[in-house]
Amino acid sequence: MTAPQRAATVPSRRLAAVTGVRGFRLIVQPGRGETYGLTIEETYGEAGSVLTTAVATLTPQQTGRVVDALFAAIRGSGHQPSVLTFTRKAPIRLAESDGVRLALILMATQPIAKHERVRALIAGINAMSTEETYYWYSKCIGIDANRARKALRTLLSDD
Repeated sequence: MTAPQRAATVPSRRLAAVTGVRGFRLIVQPGRGETYGLTIEETYGEAGSVLTTAVATLTPQQTGRVVDALFAAIRGSGHQPSVLTFTRKAPIRLAESDGVRLALILMATQPIAKHERVRALIAGINAMSTEETYYWYSKCIGIDANRARKALRTLLSDD
């Protein structure tokens, strides 16, 4: 048997389509005392067949700087702000558009130390239309993600 014939006899695996829509979820990671960090994940599918990928992970200090944006995303997804506590075990599901906006805020502000610049970035992203946030989100998770994030920060904070 030659090599091409052996390759032809190997059974191929089919990829199964995941039914459902894209969404986001917040996972609370307890810190010291009553502080918490967060991970935002992008999800595809529902119930038993869910694919997830982590988009951004924040330390408790970084979480404190964007708490207003967190509450806005949680309210926009139909939850009460009180669901976000340091003792929370279950993920908090976010609507797609609210998750895209929040993920973009987290990615843009994560490496920034100056509070004025963080506020300028959050205000700039909140002023964007939904279409703009989807555009920048796709750029910030794509091939040239670091360059796109830097461009977004430069555009919104005038630094």
